[in-house]
Amino acid sequence: MNRFRWTSLIPLAAMAALAGITYWLLQATLPHENEGAVKPKQHTPDYFADSFSVSELDQSGATQYRLTAATLVHYEDTEVSDLTKPAIRAFQPGKPVVTATGDRGTVNADASIVDLYDSARILRDAGYGDPQMQADSSHFRVLVNDDVIETEKPVKLQRGQSIMTASGMKYNNVTRVMQLFGNVRGAIAPADSGGSQKQPG
Repeated sequence: MNRFRWTSLIPLAAMAALAGITYWLLQATLPHENEGAVKPKQHTPDYFADSFSVSELDQSGATQYRLTAATLVHYEDTEVSDLTKPAIRAFQPGKPVVTATGDRGTVNADASIVDLYDSARILRDAGYGDPQMQADSSHFRVLVNDDVIETEKPVKLQRGQSIMTASGMKYNNVTRVMQLFGNVRGAIAPADSGGSQKQPG
């Protein structure tokens, strides 16, 4: 009789063990508390690049803009990249090449805004009837989609033999109009004025 009772308990013990193993596996595979929650992105680099270069082409396949930098560090939370020795060049048919540089800079996620800092400079090559133009400041912002370069910092502008200083500047590379703001001082050389009262552009 006792032997019958022990053998009849074996299936029950096996089922209990199976239930225990199943429960343990279930607990082991369930996510821990807050494990499934979306974690906020940290301001940490998620990729790097050396000798970085990216170009934007026009509809004909010709290079319209080229952004280069010695190094690029991208941050996952803001999707903004830090640049060292950045340079952005604008190429337009029938117009001098315009190059904007800085010791450091930043570029947003879609490369539509490039900020240049520390010894920032804009250099427009001479050509197509225009003398060389150079602007120096501590900061320039390049609005790529608008083809505009601007600064809210003091700027020194030299166009040919003319030299101007101002508290701020906006340059439209499409219209080639230069606007100077604030305390504007300087002198326009007769050779550069061409009899026009327009500001150098």
